[in-house]
Amino acid sequence: MQQLYLLVPLAPLAGALIAGLGGRAIGRAGAHWAAILGVTVSFVASVAIFFDVLNGNIFNGSVYTWLTSGETRFEIGFLIDRLTALMMVVVTFVSLMVHVYTIGYMADDPGYQRFFAYIALFTFSMLMLVMANNFVQLFFGWEAVGLVSYLLIGFWYTRPTAIYANLKAFLVNRVGDFGFLLGIGLILAHFGTLDYAAVFAQSSGMVKTTIEIVPGVPWLLISVICICLFIGAMGKSAQFPLHVWLPDSMEGPTPISALIHAATMVTAGIFMVARMSPLFELSEAALSFVLVIGGITAFFMALIAVVQYDIKRVIAYSTLSQLGYMTVALGASAYSVGMFHLATHAFFKAVLFLGAGSVIIALHHEQDMRKMGGLRKYMKITYWTMLVGALANAGLPPFAGFFSKDSILEAVQLSHTPGAGFAYLMLLAGVFVGGLYSFRLIFYTFHGKERFVTHDAGEHGHGHDAGHGHAPEESPWVVTLPLVLLAIPSVAAGWTIGTVLYGGYFGSAIFIAPEHEGMAEMAREFHGVIGMMLHGVTTLPFWFALAGAATAGYLYIVNPELPGVLRQKAGFLVTILMEKYGFDRFNDWFFAGGARLVGGGLWKIGDVAIIDGFMVNGTARVVGWIGGLVRLFQSGYIYHYAFTMIIGVFVLLTLWFGHA
Repeated sequence: MQQLYLLVPLAPLAGALIAGLGGRAIGRAGAHWAAILGVTVSFVASVAIFFDVLNGNIFNGSVYTWLTSGETRFEIGFLIDRLTALMMVVVTFVSLMVHVYTIGYMADDPGYQRFFAYIALFTFSMLMLVMANNFVQLFFGWEAVGLVSYLLIGFWYTRPTAIYANLKAFLVNRVGDFGFLLGIGLILAHFGTLDYAAVFAQSSGMVKTTIEIVPGVPWLLISVICICLFIGAMGKSAQFPLHVWLPDSMEGPTPISALIHAATMVTAGIFMVARMSPLFELSEAALSFVLVIGGITAFFMALIAVVQYDIKRVIAYSTLSQLGYMTVALGASAYSVGMFHLATHAFFKAVLFLGAGSVIIALHHEQDMRKMGGLRKYMKITYWTMLVGALANAGLPPFAGFFSKDSILEAVQLSHTPGAGFAYLMLLAGVFVGGLYSFRLIFYTFHGKERFVTHDAGEHGHGHDAGHGHAPEESPWVVTLPLVLLAIPSVAAGWTIGTVLYGGYFGSAIFIAPEHEGMAEMAREFHGVIGMMLHGVTTLPFWFALAGAATAGYLYIVNPELPGVLRQKAGFLVTILMEKYGFDRFNDWFFAGGARLVGGGLWKIGDVAIIDGFMVNGTARVVGWIGGLVRLFQSGYIYHYAFTMIIGVFVLLTLWFGHA
């Protein structure tokens, strides 16, 4: 099986190299076939490995030793257990759907081959991250997905907004990655190894070990390590306050929005914390920190989605909120629930993003929902698949999101970790907002009056109801087929909850301390999928989600004039949400402006005054002054030379007699 393990990441890498370096020799068709074939091979191999792991075959070993320093070995190695196998299948399946979808979406783009090379390389990077059995390879995959996401977000590099967005994503992630690297450094310094198994084996003996970050103030080593690692997750998984990069990343092509924000990059932090459960379970402070950050992200990011008009940004803020739910599950020691929501979210969020891309194609790259409406009768496949995604996103039964989201709420309600009460209130409020923004998107885009401008109407065109131009058309099969294939697990994936959460699926891959009994209590109360749905319709989360959906229906179907009135009356609150709580303005003023101010000061003081003024020009002035002084004695007159000689002899005799 080791050859099969190698095939999973190397097949997309080979596809990326062929697509990127093949040039005219393979053409556009050759590029997409190379990339798709590579990811298909990876997906098939991942499925085979998944079933092999279910049969009890777990692998943990080194593949290649990269460097040896003293007794520390830096290796490339794989840990193939049930946690890894789940991620491998999810990542490769969603990636394959995105690859197929890209044929239709990017058909007319001049960077077609480059795009396929990038997305295949992104898949390779993510697979290296999830398959790692040591922190070196984890960090390699971690940074690789960050680098390729930079290239993908700024794919349309002639757009200033795209360049701004990819630079913003890169810099914000560097902040998180600095904390991540500090955590890995502390592990190497105190554990003497970077191998997961060796670190986990020693962790229980390090519970009371302290370090002094500030002299005289001891901190528990495990807590510091976990918080540093989680800061890395805050960057990658876009948690408050390092969330600011993700909405701007919508400047990249829509397939990237689905790939980065559904199953890959943004879920890397969630996967990492779940993988590090043996460490996090030893630190209540770290778990509490995770709970609070996740709760804030889940609710406050959902609110911003309600006031957005860009269809992709609505889904982007939805992603932020859903990542907050996953993070809260991790803080409540319900790692398996967080991973379950990661898997279900990957499917329904990919449907929403790719469906949005289908709408954008039909409307000739229009993304403003105010210029849509009434598309349901023109784009039936896109409509129904996106409706499935919205129902799952809102957490309504029997769709996948209901099972995972309700399980998170129950786990948090049962948690005794400090901050759990606050997190539960944030999630409960977020359920209502989630129903509201999910159906606001559906109603605004597909229902109501047709507000779009038809293609043939030109600059002064009218909506289709005015009788000008051609109506929007359903996207080609390479776009709609992935939508249908992703919509199926958006419904059915939740029905596996009994096996995944309560059937011991994750086994030893996830560790939960005995004092955290929430999952055990949930298992005792679980009475099957039907029983959970029947119980779910009697609980607050279901009615909150339904109330959010009903509110959206009233505002955007029954009384479509009311949202405009409400925006005017709630002007201040709407402004706060439109300004995204001022984070972007503050970052531009404090960090970007501060960096420019410091740079300007260093330029004026360091470069102009010290280097140019003192060192360069000052040296020239000193040399000039000495030269002018010497020139007085090199006049060409004999009496000047004689006078100089007499003075010189006098000075020498004075010095000689003085020492004598």
